[in-house]
Amino acid sequence: MSDRDSDGSLDLNQLRTFLAVHRAGSITGGARLIGLSQPTVTAQLQALEKRLGQRLFERLPRGVAPTAAAAELAARIAEPLDALSAVAGRSAPAEDEPQPPVRLAGPAELLAVQVLPALAPLIAHGVRLTVTAGLSEDLLAGLRAGHYDLLLSTVRPRGRTVVAEPLMDEEFLLVAAPAVADRIDTTRLLSDGPAVLAGVPLVSYAPDLPILRRYWRHVFGLRLTGEAAVIVADLRAVAAAVAAGAGISVLPRYLCAAQLDSGELSTLLDPPDPPINTGFLVRRPGTDPRPHVELVHTRLRSAARTW
Repeated sequence: MSDRDSDGSLDLNQLRTFLAVHRAGSITGGARLIGLSQPTVTAQLQALEKRLGQRLFERLPRGVAPTAAAAELAARIAEPLDALSAVAGRSAPAEDEPQPPVRLAGPAELLAVQVLPALAPLIAHGVRLTVTAGLSEDLLAGLRAGHYDLLLSTVRPRGRTVVAEPLMDEEFLLVAAPAVADRIDTTRLLSDGPAVLAGVPLVSYAPDLPILRRYWRHVFGLRLTGEAAVIVADLRAVAAAVAAGAGISVLPRYLCAAQLDSGELSTLLDPPDPPINTGFLVRRPGTDPRPHVELVHTRLRSAARTW
């Protein structure tokens, strides 16, 4: 079989096979989804990898893990292939079957500001969501235990029990209310370092100042010492306290973009290399795919390109 159809396009059968394996998390599961034998699925994947010149899956003790190239390919082809299958009538039985809620988890702030607004249009199409907010490490344990279908994680998962795709990068900013910023000589901040901020209260979402400490280490090359004047376990509340003049803090850009645009918050520093944190979309390999889980997965991949 040629790697390409006669018109030079990639073989649709190979792409369907690839997407089935990507969704199932295993060659066995992918073969079952599309009604092919395992050797046929393996041969089609090998042919597609040869054509693309990229490895698409890494073998695990149970199932396979997609490479970065596979995650990008799946994000590009999932919607058009699903639409094509719907036109051909292949997805009709799945549409008629009642679908359980998609169990989604992640940080409360990311869910509220980015994720749920992006998923809202799916509700009109019958998708139901059960959403859990929490810390990434705790939620990863829940995902491994089978409590969630998809997880937005702000830490890179370790081990092979989950499959993680890079989803978005969040840039961290040192911010203050304009009235507080006016009392700080920001022109000396990069050259003289955080000594310029002596006496300015800190606002943090945790007692150990994790985001602030990371910013200090990355930007100033110094270890942050001291205690926060305000500790509140919600970054949206941190942003509100800072905007009200309680002190300064470090926040992800997506969370405070509206307040920066409105003038409620000001950035104190524009470093040439700001701290960046990567968010991951995580699932367990080898689980049987469900249409609504795949819809949410595809929608998040698409929406994240604009975040």
